Amino acid sequence: MAINLDAIKNRLSSLKNTNNRVSNIWKPEPGEHQIRIVPYVHNLENPFIDLYFHYNIGKRSILSPVTYGRPDPILEFAEKLKQTGDKEDWLMGRKLEPKMRTYLPVIIRGQESEGVKFWGFGKMIYEELLTFFADEDYGDLSDPKNGRDIVVTVKSAEEIGKSYAETSIRVKPKQTPLTENPAVLEKVKQQPKINELYPEPTYDELKSQLQTWMGTTHEDVVKSSTNNTYGKTSNSEEHTKAVTSSTVASSFDDLF
Repeated sequence: MAINLDAIKNRLSSLKNTNNRVSNIWKPEPGEHQIRIVPYVHNLENPFIDLYFHYNIGKRSILSPVTYGRPDPILEFAEKLKQTGDKEDWLMGRKLEPKMRTYLPVIIRGQESEGVKFWGFGKMIYEELLTFFADEDYGDLSDPKNGRDIVVTVKSAEEIGKSYAETSIRVKPKQTPLTENPAVLEKVKQQPKINELYPEPTYDELKSQLQTWMGTTHEDVVKSSTNNTYGKTSNSEEHTKAVTSSTVASSFDDLF
């Protein structure tokens, strides 16, 4: 049997993307951090980058083509589930919908030599940052000459007695230049494209992912669906019924 070179090349590409993502995505640890938003050199009109991900298919998040306005078979399946008239199908459809996460290119103060990182966050931080950008008293926080640093504070779940960490921001009142170090400026100019870190899967690749997920064991399904949209945890029997119900199977068959 001949070796599958295409599969090896795809695996190599996947490993490279994963390594690049680890080194270029910033996930702040608990504590206080000072950062500076920098212009996104691949779109100077807007530093905010909205990406849509599936979080309930498989063990890793999957970028949805909806991000770029293209068809997504997982979303199509979710829409079919929501139209069956069954409550559990509707809930499962909601789980399968892609969720938005926003990214900003930033420099971490004290780590400028590492270059630009992409900071990802949810709706609340997004809205708060947009409010500062829209406020004439603050303006463009990413301005290289007259922008402002931001203090990001992360409190761990254990620290606040919750099941999740909390992130808050505080914009520094003083306007400062991004940097006076030419080497740092050069690193800002050489920042990667976000789609190099999160490559878009093809339609067929997503169909395959969905088929694999539909064929997982009941235990895997429960693990991948522990936290639903409403923060409610369902038991194994409920998830098994949702995934194996005749209406789900029918919707799945219609799609494929």
